[in-house]
Amino acid sequence: MTYPNLFPFLPELFMAFMIIVILMVDAFCGSKKGGITFLTLLTFAGCFGLQMFVDLGVTQYTFNNMFILDSLATGTKLFIYVLSFITVIYIKRYLRDKNILIGEFYAIFLFAVLGMMVMISADNMLILYVGLELLSLALYGLIALQRDSVKATESAMKFFILGALASGILLYGISFVYGGSGGQLQLESIAQAMTHSPNDPLILFGLVFIVAGLAFKLGLVPFHMWVPDVYEGSPLAVGAIIGSLTKIAAVVFIIRFLIIGLPAAKDYWSLMLLLLAVLSLFFGNIIAVVQTNVKRILGYSTVSHMGFVALGFVTMSVDGLVSTLFYVITYSLTTLAAFGVLTLLSKEGFECETLDDLKGLAKTQPGYAFLMLLIMFSMAGIPPLVGFYAKFNIIVSLIAQKLVGVSVFAVLMSLIGAFFYIRVVKVMYFDDPVKEIKPAEVCAMTKGVLLVNVALLLVIGIFPTQIMMFCRQLLS
Repeated sequence: MTYPNLFPFLPELFMAFMIIVILMVDAFCGSKKGGITFLTLLTFAGCFGLQMFVDLGVTQYTFNNMFILDSLATGTKLFIYVLSFITVIYIKRYLRDKNILIGEFYAIFLFAVLGMMVMISADNMLILYVGLELLSLALYGLIALQRDSVKATESAMKFFILGALASGILLYGISFVYGGSGGQLQLESIAQAMTHSPNDPLILFGLVFIVAGLAFKLGLVPFHMWVPDVYEGSPLAVGAIIGSLTKIAAVVFIIRFLIIGLPAAKDYWSLMLLLLAVLSLFFGNIIAVVQTNVKRILGYSTVSHMGFVALGFVTMSVDGLVSTLFYVITYSLTTLAAFGVLTLLSKEGFECETLDDLKGLAKTQPGYAFLMLLIMFSMAGIPPLVGFYAKFNIIVSLIAQKLVGVSVFAVLMSLIGAFFYIRVVKVMYFDDPVKEIKPAEVCAMTKGVLLVNVALLLVIGIFPTQIMMFCRQLLS
């Protein structure tokens, strides 16, 4: 019997082991003294170190070539570990105030991250699907973990039903591609099979279902209906995870599935993504204008931003893919900062989630208001913040591919989107406070991490070259 080479899989094995440790510690020692939080932080730090250790600078395969460790996988995993570490720092006090600082939360969170890692390194359609389902099931549990909240339970049920439907559609599409490619599941083998019959009706029929399933996971119109409801109903801690970490894994998932697995059908799936992107930009920005709940605003904002991400794939160029990866990385950083501010402003018995909650914030909490201003301006794409450069790169890539009309439309939608971001700033700086927000005491480290997080939005916006080169290296 030959055993698989587990060396490239060491970070995932360590994470699985730490999940068991955290559950055991929580069962026998409880979660009141912060031990499980420390163990979770240690897990992400350990995975980061192991990921650097197993990266040999060459592409590695294991589990019969179903698991791949290349530059794309290594780079995105490292970034997700860093964001996960920051997320735990932001949400610790929030979880304690909401009485969900329990081992199960961190264990399910780690399962979600483990699902992302499997998605990122999958080189086989079934493994891609397994990673996606591991992530999805973990997110269902995280949203529903606040059992005494009707909104959280309702959101979890909606997400579960629609997510199960999307997973079924995706699996249905995979089965057609499997049949049309002569029984192939390996992405490279499917790509090779399609070179001989690029217009195979069976594969193209399956492609429609695959794109629909991917669009749901990314939150593209008309498969976006779960996004605002889940953002609004879930705790802020869960919203931070869904809004930031999962988007990076989803983009790598699409790169693996469409760019590597189905390049011969790019004329078909690019057209579908173009339609979905245009709809997402239009409806995401238009509907967000009338929202009064900040979490719903961030939800519809996600829909519009994912429209920009889809446009990067539409270009079908290396520069477009680099711009897409840069966009999703910086967007995740920005969204995490936004949820970080809302989390730190919330406390026991109060959740900062409406525009009324933010009224007059500059008078009561000028520091938090200024940080939120920078975040909103970045999301709106106002220079010199990173959001401007991210959108600019996508638009330049579109123009380079002679998609001038689409680029003009994207600019117009960005202008409309800027309205509701600036409205948040107007509410904070020019309205009188409805209620005085007195945030719970947080440690200096948490405030320092938030300050660095927001500062990076400005620094990367002014000096984006290094991150762009990093993204290009990941895709080389």
